[in-house]
Amino acid sequence: MPDGASVKLLPELGIIGRVWTMMLALFLALKSKMTNFAKKAWKTGVDEPKKVIHCLKVGMGLSLVSLFYYTRPLYDGVGGNAMWAVMTVVVIFEYTVGGTLYKGFNRATATLLAGSLGVGVHWLACKSGNDGEPIILGIFVFILASAATFSRFLPEVKSRFDYGVTIFILTFSLVSVSGYRVDKLFDLAQQRLLTIAIGTSMCILISILVFPVWAGNDLHLLITRNLDKLAESVDGCISEYFNEGNAREEEEPTCKKSQSYKCVLNSKASEESLANLARWEPGHGRFGFRYPWKQYLEIGAAMRHCACCLEALSGCINSEIQAPDFIKKHLSEGCKKLSSNSTDVLKELSSIIMSMKRSSNIDSLLADMKNQSEPMHESTVDAPLMGVLPVVMVASLLIEIASRIEDVTDNVDDLAALADFKAAKDLSNDEPPVVDENENMKALQEV
Repeated sequence: MPDGASVKLLPELGIIGRVWTMMLALFLALKSKMTNFAKKAWKTGVDEPKKVIHCLKVGMGLSLVSLFYYTRPLYDGVGGNAMWAVMTVVVIFEYTVGGTLYKGFNRATATLLAGSLGVGVHWLACKSGNDGEPIILGIFVFILASAATFSRFLPEVKSRFDYGVTIFILTFSLVSVSGYRVDKLFDLAQQRLLTIAIGTSMCILISILVFPVWAGNDLHLLITRNLDKLAESVDGCISEYFNEGNAREEEEPTCKKSQSYKCVLNSKASEESLANLARWEPGHGRFGFRYPWKQYLEIGAAMRHCACCLEALSGCINSEIQAPDFIKKHLSEGCKKLSSNSTDVLKELSSIIMSMKRSSNIDSLLADMKNQSEPMHESTVDAPLMGVLPVVMVASLLIEIASRIEDVTDNVDDLAALADFKAAKDLSNDEPPVVDENENMKALQEV
C-alpha cells in the first residue's frame, strides 16, 4: 500500500446488529425450507391425486361423526362417549378399501368380544365380595392379556388379526379395570360399542362409495409391472454384455433397464401386504368374490427367482474378468436370441394378467424359448479356460432364467384357471380393454 493512503474501516457490528443478522438468516433459511416443502407437496398432489382424495375422505368422515358430538339429540342418544366415534375414524380409516375393512372388522369384533368378556368377568368378580373382586379381576386380566399377546406371535393370527388382538387386550383391560370404580358398567360398554359401530360404518361407507382405492387392483398392477420390469432387465443385461462398444450414447438407458429387476426383489413385502388386504375386499370390477389373490404371491415368488438369476447375471457383466471379444461373438447370437424369446414370453404373461384373458400365442412363444435354450447347452469354444468361463457363466445364467420363466408361466396358468380368465378362442368379438398407462404408473407409485 502506498504511503499516505487512507484506509476506511467499517464499524464493527454491535450485539443488536449480530442478533438481527442471525434472525434474518434464520428467517431466510426457514422460508427456503417451507418453499421447498410446499413445492414437494404440490408435486405429490399433482402426480398422485388419489392421495389428495383420500385426505378429503378422512376429513369428510371426521366431519360427519363430529355431528354426534355437536348436535344435542344425537349427543343425548350416545352420551358422553360420542368422542369414541371420532377416535374410531382416525384409527381405522386406511388408504385402501381392504385396509379399512380389515381394521374395521378387527376393531368391531375385538371390542364386542372383549366388552362381553369384561362385563362377564366383572359380574363374576362382584359375586366374590369386596375382598376377592380385585383379585379375580387381576387374575383374568393377567391370563387373557398374556394369552392374547402370545397369539400375536402365531403367523396365521399376526397376518390377519394382529390389530384385532391389540384392540382386544386394550378393551378388555379398560372394561375390567374401570368396572371396579364404575357403577353402570353395562351402560358404559353399550354406549362405547354403539359409537365404535357408528364410526366404523361411516369409514366403510365412505371408503367404498367415494372414489374407492382397491388393494386388489393395486396388487394386480404391481404384478404386471414387475413382469415388464423383468423383461426390461433380461433384454438390458444381454444388450449391455454383448454391446460392441460403439454406441456410448445408449449406455446409460441400457444400464437403467438392466437394473429394473431390483424392484422385483424388493416388492415381496408390498405384495404380501396388498394380498392380505385384498382378501378383505368384496367383489369389485373384474375381481369377483373369493378371487384367488394368494396365487399372485406364487407368481411374485417365481418372479423373484428370476430376479435372483438376473442379479447374478449383472454381477458377471460387471466383473473385472471379461471374456475376449472373439469368444463373446461365438455365443452372442444365441444369447441374444434366447434373451429376445424370454422377453417376449414375459411381456405376453404381463398382457395376459393385465387383460385377464388367455393368449393363443403363449404356447408358441414358450416353445421358441425352449427350442433356443437347448442348443445353448451344447455350445462350446476351443479356448483357454479363463477366457471361456465368464461368457459361459452368462450363457448358463440366461438358460437358468429361461427355466425360471417357465415356472412363472405355470403360475400364471394356475391363476388363469382359478380366476376363470376368458379363453383365447372367445376373444374374436371382444374389444381389447383400454389400459391407461399413466393411471397404472400412479397406482404403482401409491403402493
